[in-house]
Amino acid sequence: MPRRLGISSMSLGRSYAGHSLKHKLSMAAKHGIEGIELFFEDLIDHAGSDSPSALLAGAASVRDLCSSLGLEIICLQPFMHYEGLVDRKRHEVRVQEMKLWIKLAQVLQTDIIQIPSSFLPEDQITSDMELIVSDLKEIADLGLQESPVMRFAYESLGWGTRVNKWEECWDVVMRVDRPNFGICLDSFNILARIYADPTSETRKTPDAEKEVRDSMQRLVERIKPHKEKIFFIQVVDAERLAQPLVLGHEFYNVEQPARMSWSRNCRLFYGETARGAYLPVRDVVHTIIKEVGYDGWVSMELFNRIMNSTDHAVVEELAERAAESWRKLQQDLGFIGGVSPGSQKSANVHGKRGQETNKVIREIEAARL
Repeated sequence: MPRRLGISSMSLGRSYAGHSLKHKLSMAAKHGIEGIELFFEDLIDHAGSDSPSALLAGAASVRDLCSSLGLEIICLQPFMHYEGLVDRKRHEVRVQEMKLWIKLAQVLQTDIIQIPSSFLPEDQITSDMELIVSDLKEIADLGLQESPVMRFAYESLGWGTRVNKWEECWDVVMRVDRPNFGICLDSFNILARIYADPTSETRKTPDAEKEVRDSMQRLVERIKPHKEKIFFIQVVDAERLAQPLVLGHEFYNVEQPARMSWSRNCRLFYGETARGAYLPVRDVVHTIIKEVGYDGWVSMELFNRIMNSTDHAVVEELAERAAESWRKLQQDLGFIGGVSPGSQKSANVHGKRGQETNKVIREIEAARL
């Protein structure tokens, strides 16, 4: 599959800030985004309830809406805090919840459920990696029973309790050893561990550049022979803070790791150096695409304080920024020449399909106004 642009639905504005999924999908399509990571929060909001029947009906509605806009659903995400639970009764509850998620994904016509590494407190998640692997095998085997097979993309969060580096995530994927269990590589979460430290005076780790070089070399060596295990990638940058994120900083939260607070407030799209972006994202993406040979969905998973704004204009602003980021990324990687923002693919294209999509966008926006 050729590289295609996607985005997490939540990255276009939070539902609790009044941003409807319909509007977000409409703006994504308008700006040429082709795929959507459906955030579970948005599905609940669209469905109007978190009851199984409402969620299934809501999933059917989302599927039809995406189809009318020419959007594909990359995955349903995030299935959080699953693996390694100390409370095994809670584990059984989560397995039953996964069975519902599989049904939802089938209705949505996606074959991927994304699982981020757990960041529960240490007393709630085991340090026994055998149990963590066993738990993930259990749901992978559930997915293998489905037709078509349901796949699971495991992602290491930079503040994960037991798994917080891509190497640890990859080790789990290899130990699960199921054809439908792979990895989601996220430029932010990779660099948040080895390059960035929002609490330091430099906002970088010691030997940050060397850490990145060494990490990327390992990534090529370990993943290239199994590149089919990369189910999709996420590409974003982040803001260099003016001051270290410690006690007294506006984003400081005693109840969560500094990297998580930074992530929730300060991610930026690729190439937004004018907004303070400073991570070597290009190096990571170059490694994954050009050296490993990945050729699939490239999703922009933004978390930023602007998503909490109730201004409806925020949705289109974020969609437009994502599209511009994609153009810059392709240009920086040598996939396209210098182009103006309006010259790349967008929903306003010629032909019957483009006309149909534009008509749906106009109808959605007219109904909203």
